[in-house]
Amino acid sequence: MSTSINNGGPAFPTEEHAVFNGREGMTLRDYFAARAMQAFLTHADAANSADSIVAGWAYNMADAMLKAREV
Repeated sequence: MSTSINNGGPAFPTEEHAVFNGREGMTLRDYFAARAMQAFLTHADAANSADSIVAGWAYNMADAMLKAREV
């Protein structure tokens, strides 16, 4: 059974939902993850974190933010 991830839809929707190479662009989940990762990387200890750990943490935060929007 496949679990669908809530991506939040387009981060910057347009009336026409412009499509480039078959994709609508950055999702809200991607945007939230990028902002969370940006904040995380401002901490001094972030330099010692593995990239995959930081990326995983950022998407976990993005998923939590999307879930909070459902309330």
